[in-house]
Amino acid sequence: MILLVGLGNPGEKYEKHRHNVGFLAADAIADAHGFGAPRKKFQGEIREGFLSGPAGREKAIILKPLTFMNESGQSVGKAAQFYKLGPEDVVVFYDELDLAPGKLRVKTGGGAAGHNGIRSIDAHLGNAFRRVRIGIGHPGDKAKVTGHVLGNFSKGDQDWLPDMLNAIAAAAPFLASDDKRFASDVGQRVAPVTPYKKQSSRDAVAEAKAANKTKPAPDPKSTPPKTDDAKPADVKPADDASKNPFAALGKLFTQKD
Repeated sequence: MILLVGLGNPGEKYEKHRHNVGFLAADAIADAHGFGAPRKKFQGEIREGFLSGPAGREKAIILKPLTFMNESGQSVGKAAQFYKLGPEDVVVFYDELDLAPGKLRVKTGGGAAGHNGIRSIDAHLGNAFRRVRIGIGHPGDKAKVTGHVLGNFSKGDQDWLPDMLNAIAAAAPFLASDDKRFASDVGQRVAPVTPYKKQSSRDAVAEAKAANKTKPAPDPKSTPPKTDDAKPADVKPADDASKNPFAALGKLFTQKD
């Protein structure tokens, strides 16, 4: 059995906050894999189901603590104790300020890095549980951090958020046996598409020169022989035209009618 925990704050007021991306990930997994209807237990909301993957069919419990973020450990600790699960059987999804939006990292253990939900779980379960950190980006100014974390996802976030949630849901079965495979699969599914870059005229010239340098010289045997069938008309050379190509042109304009 595996316990999948999504962190967030309960209530309509918070549901679109970046801080609630853990809730969104938990819902995405439960919906995609046909988990049962939510019910209240362990000071939270749980949904039960199965994840079918390379390791077989694994029983899974989705838990969304309803204690508010700072007391999440109370709910997680009770659930882990009830199901007799160790920290290694618990996977926690949460927002990561120091990861770019649309990035995801998985690790086991470590510090809380200022995240109160993780700090609370550390206190009730120990720190050896598995963590799925979902990047929400840093606003660039420490004074703006609280407003950013406790603010709604922007329109720009919709460029990556739905794809990230779908990728997490699709790759969730790997969490039963292989965290690295889970992270790799998510990364492949949300890999950014390189935008088309219009070639500049300078690049085009450089490319053409490079192509000419590598172009093979014509085969002398395949070059048709010259013939004398057509003789060129007699042309009187202009004075010193070979040295000054503009001399003939000058005479043309100075010729009298």
